[in-house]
Amino acid sequence: MSKLSTPAVAGNTTADAAGHAPAQFLTFWLGEEVFGMDIRSVREIIQCGPMTALPLMPGFVRGVINLRGAVVPVIDLNARFGRAPAAIGKKSCIVIFDTVKSGERTELGLLVDSVSEVIKIAADQIEPAPDFGGAVRRDFIRGMGKVGPRFIILIEPDRALDVHEMAGLCESAQSALEA
Repeated sequence: MSKLSTPAVAGNTTADAAGHAPAQFLTFWLGEEVFGMDIRSVREIIQCGPMTALPLMPGFVRGVINLRGAVVPVIDLNARFGRAPAAIGKKSCIVIFDTVKSGERTELGLLVDSVSEVIKIAADQIEPAPDFGGAVRRDFIRGMGKVGPRFIILIEPDRALDVHEMAGLCESAQSALEA
């Protein structure tokens, strides 16, 4: 996998045309695609280590890890996006982040192929998600960040990793096995 071949900062580094400071995004690789998520929701990045598999979970739930005594579910982002499960390699890591739903904070881990860098993208450099079909559900995408000649898919973790929706999928998988 190659590193981003574009500048670390897109747009004006002090403020965009509307007077807003650019947002910072942690960029990471899934296969040959670069994704980003708002750095404010990221708690830490850890090396991929042993995970405890959980029975009757959908394929995108790789298992749980022990993070300083806390049980943290790990979501395989490739599988969550409907792709083949990620193969764990030397650069694979887990991005620990917070998601909030109905005022309830939940800590989750995202298994990604590798983490690249933190970049700034001005609001005027973020395009809406495309309306046509794609590899990732449109509601999972916050927008498409323009960085030089490339686009970075900016995910919306509170939607893409909605704990209640994923719990429903787990229940469906369990019901299907019982039938």
